[in-house]
Amino acid sequence: MFGERLRWERDGHDWPNRKASRFVQAGRLRWHVQVLEAEPPRDEAPVLLLLHGTGASSHSFGDLAPLLARHFTCVIPDLPGHGFTDLPPLRGLSLPAMARGLQALLRQLDLSPTLVAGHSAGAAVLARMCLKDQIAPAALIALNGALLPYPGASSPWFAPTVKLAVWNPVVPRVFSARADERSVRRLIAGTGSTLKPRGIDLYGRLARNSVHVAGALGMMAGWDLLSLRRALPKLEVPLALLVGSEDRAIRPYQARQILEQVPGAELILFEGLGHLAHEEDPAGTAEAMLRVALKHGLPVEATVKLT
Repeated sequence: MFGERLRWERDGHDWPNRKASRFVQAGRLRWHVQVLEAEPPRDEAPVLLLLHGTGASSHSFGDLAPLLARHFTCVIPDLPGHGFTDLPPLRGLSLPAMARGLQALLRQLDLSPTLVAGHSAGAAVLARMCLKDQIAPAALIALNGALLPYPGASSPWFAPTVKLAVWNPVVPRVFSARADERSVRRLIAGTGSTLKPRGIDLYGRLARNSVHVAGALGMMAGWDLLSLRRALPKLEVPLALLVGSEDRAIRPYQARQILEQVPGAELILFEGLGHLAHEEDPAGTAEAMLRVALKHGLPVEATVKLT
């Protein structure tokens, strides 16, 4: 319907952390998921689940995950419709459906996350899972988390308009056809972040695939953050908000609003970084995440030792 999906042999030939990749059947989907075993290997290593945001994929944690794998077994899936994971029907891209799908994936992997971290919309999926007792981590880390409704998303025309775009196969194809290097650079710059050419290339590879674009649009169409916002004050899992001061996609003031709503939440500000702060400064992000983990009793070191 939307064209050819990404092919692992061709499009993933040089994918970040490729050796950690596997394909798993769970919840009626074939998932692409990376599992980076803790180094050195140990049975008692805590499990860290990392979720990317809308329009991204597991590559978003390409530099961050190896740093965290010194302390955790890192589990990094491509969300439904993104990267190399199957595109479900539109209803399968809603917030509750993604949460259920991830629960099925974790069950299939026989892994229970001790710590969870999500970038942008990935943080919303994790918050939903915590609120529904689908996971019970020691803490939830939101990396520039999209936990509040997007501006304009409360409009009665927003979701129907996006849904019409998703169901029309021409729209994702038009988006992907226009995704040349200049437009991808402009899109990344619009988030307040600056990426190296490697990062631009990977995002461009995704943006030029109409199936991936359909997954991203479908995720936007099925998103209900109004319900999540109402439920957030009931969140019992400790919440840490890691926020780039220059984020133009999810403005830092939203994190301060969340601080007022969620008891015990904490804010860690990254000066000079944008929406993709964890890609701009993976070492600084890893250190901040480890300090959160240490604060909540996980057996990790307080700092990242780079070699």
